[in-house]
Amino acid sequence: MNAVSAPDAAAASADRLRITEIFLSLQGEARDAGWPSVFVRLTGCPLRCQYCDTAYAFHGGEWRTIDAILDEVASHGVRHVCVTGGEPLSQKRCLALLSRLCDAGYIVSLETSGAIDIAAVDPRVSRVLDIKTPGSAEVGRNLWQNLPLLTARDQVKFVLCGRGDYEWARDVVAEHRLPERCDVLFSPSKAELSATDLADWIVADRLPVRFQMQLHKLLWNDEPGR
Repeated sequence: MNAVSAPDAAAASADRLRITEIFLSLQGEARDAGWPSVFVRLTGCPLRCQYCDTAYAFHGGEWRTIDAILDEVASHGVRHVCVTGGEPLSQKRCLALLSRLCDAGYIVSLETSGAIDIAAVDPRVSRVLDIKTPGSAEVGRNLWQNLPLLTARDQVKFVLCGRGDYEWARDVVAEHRLPERCDVLFSPSKAELSATDLADWIVADRLPVRFQMQLHKLLWNDEPGR
């Protein structure tokens, strides 16, 4: 008697995203490192970086409406929200979620691999673009057309696996004049590159980038939901 018609059912699911987890923690990296933040981790990723620490987000998850996501975010009572993955932009409705979070007054960042076009992301969002190095095993997925779109609100991150990655990233930074566009962040891949070595290389080259280590790995050793 109260059955929902097929078009109505489609409309009812139009604002749903598949979510792996939503949790409160400290932002572990990039410009907002150290701030209490709500993380909204979307499910799914088309990349397979060899050092990935969130492979549990490749599959599964739970379909949730944007309203339900915003309700849970609000329940944590903090201003910073990070939408991450997986690769969050692999779900098209991520764009609507980002805009809704901005409309609600949050300080919003998006962690994206850079393999998907970022042009349609709400300009109020800080886009943290993770450029894939040769050592990631996914360097061929970089969408270089994204780089001219970056602004002072955005950030570029390189996760480095060794000296070869460092020199490759150093050349990319210079070729695209990235420090003139946005913040540039270099971090070592855990167990692959010494943090001290990376710091020494940056200092020796007077490279205009920010060294970073992931606070969540130092504090909680990569425990999911932390």
